[in-house]
Amino acid sequence: MTASYVTRMLRPALLTILGFTVVLVAGCTQPDPALTRGAPFDPYEAENRRMHAFNRSIDRAVLRPAGTGYSKAIPDDIETVIGNFSNNLSLPAAIANSILQGNGKAATEDFYRFLVNTTIGLGGLFDTATDLNMPAENGADFGQTLYVWGVNEGPYLELPLMGPATTRDAVGKAVDIFTNPLSYVVGTPETYYGTAAAVSSRLSARGRYSDAIDSVLYDSADSYAASRSLYLQNRRFKVGKDGSDNYLDPYDTGSASPSDPYGDPYAE
Repeated sequence: MTASYVTRMLRPALLTILGFTVVLVAGCTQPDPALTRGAPFDPYEAENRRMHAFNRSIDRAVLRPAGTGYSKAIPDDIETVIGNFSNNLSLPAAIANSILQGNGKAATEDFYRFLVNTTIGLGGLFDTATDLNMPAENGADFGQTLYVWGVNEGPYLELPLMGPATTRDAVGKAVDIFTNPLSYVVGTPETYYGTAAAVSSRLSARGRYSDAIDSVLYDSADSYAASRSLYLQNRRFKVGKDGSDNYLDPYDTGSASPSDPYGDPYAE
């Protein structure tokens, strides 16, 4: 038994322990919600704004032109196939998180989607499950799992290159990256196919939704506040969509009381 094998086996446990430590420390800094209701918990705003400016400069110089060029160069059908492949590879992690959340229905639905798309859909290149009217993937992640387990979201953060997050979701992202079940089943170099597909899918999305993203980053009066607002509203809707929280989905245009997607609901 080699040292690298042992390290690989222990990595999920070590990351989970580290994650819980970080989240628990962050939880100690969480103020009484009654005292901060109506305002985001953003004690690191000065540092976050500097990181937001850095991320925006990277987007302007690299991501936006690369995304636009990629979307123009790659046919729509090929972009769809790559997106399908990337989404399918994300399902094992979603299944694991649904199990950790005690959500057997979501885990079962995602398992059958993964099974159908991986077999009949030729490795996930085609979304056969949707054609068969199977429920869409639930997209569970470890940040959502921590929410189900009762962990507070913690301070708002702007992560380098990854953008908006909360302390809870930042830990969740780290755990998701290193504990995807496929990474322990598929060997190299096949494990890199998913990474390449995910990067391609992100570039495709940056090109396809360029106008909407640009309106937030470059056309809003305060791009930091607008990004923070959109992230917190959308994320809180996702983790509370079981009905335990009554957050408004800013992307639900059919809502009876849609919010302004580019405004800051926390502004006075």
